Amino acid sequence: MGIGSHFGRWTAGLALGFGLAFSTALPAHASGASSVDQAFDQILGTDMRAPRTFDLQFNTPLEQLVGQIADGSKGRIGVAAVDLATGEQVSVLGDQRFPMASTSKIAIAATFMQGVEDGRWTLTSEFPMMVPVRSEPFSSAVAPVRPGRYYQAVDLIEMMITRSNNEAADALLKVVGGPKAVNAWVHAHGVENFHIDRDIATLVRDDGAVDPASHIETRDSATPKAMVKLLTDLYQGKVLSDSSRQVILGAMERCRTGVRRIKALLPDDAIVAHKTGSLHNTSSDIGLVKAPNGHTIAVAIYVTGQGSRLARESKIAHIALTLYDGYTGETDSGRQYASANY
Repeated sequence: MGIGSHFGRWTAGLALGFGLAFSTALPAHASGASSVDQAFDQILGTDMRAPRTFDLQFNTPLEQLVGQIADGSKGRIGVAAVDLATGEQVSVLGDQRFPMASTSKIAIAATFMQGVEDGRWTLTSEFPMMVPVRSEPFSSAVAPVRPGRYYQAVDLIEMMITRSNNEAADALLKVVGGPKAVNAWVHAHGVENFHIDRDIATLVRDDGAVDPASHIETRDSATPKAMVKLLTDLYQGKVLSDSSRQVILGAMERCRTGVRRIKALLPDDAIVAHKTGSLHNTSSDIGLVKAPNGHTIAVAIYVTGQGSRLARESKIAHIALTLYDGYTGETDSGRQYASANY
């Protein structure tokens, strides 16, 4: 089945309430921020210069389909994907920054595995969980934590990726040398527009100060394209050894979170290795989807706003399905338009 069949279903989708304008609008923001607002934004690291409206130029019919589902009238939605069999790419706000939330844990794991390869530690080395100590938001630059139970590194990676355990993530983040070390590893491998600034405990403690649906904050953010490049390089063996990559990709295949996101509407024989992220008014999922016909898709989807977490997750699921169908030639009988959440 080709893209032409998608256009038939796309037209039906319009009748179900899709808008016709191919643009993504940010909620209105005051044109002149007060000095107090500007100072507050500077402290938070928020980019207040983000334009209100993004006029999207679609390069392929598939990108146009995805762009229609990724309508941003209720919040920003960023998508990047590449079919690793053909190189065909899709991007909707793919160069715009979004909160990484827990999707950054893939980079933490990769930085740790680099240390294993360099002989600094092993997968059986034991480290303590970093347990948050209750504190008020912004009461300190870094949220206080205390050492908890010790686990082998391989178990910390498993918990961090399959269950998105924040204490395990902060344990490994501390081992590698903190956010600066992760940034250095990512940037050294040619992945730009990626930056971790806080540990997970601090990120969670201070969550909610900025609404990502209407503001772009550069801290702890990445572009969808940057995350797709990271995933692609991992999958294709451009970074890390095969054994190191399999530790990460294997855990991603066993991921238990995000059952309503990328994998929700995909056929049972699609193999999904992914990592979710969730913070205030934002839900995301990044991963690799392998179809039975041999196509592997690297995809990153970041959704803000939409009114509820369920609505955000529905967007992710339907975007993932549309990409899968478009890249693999599968047919879905219009199922990507069946959700009442639209």
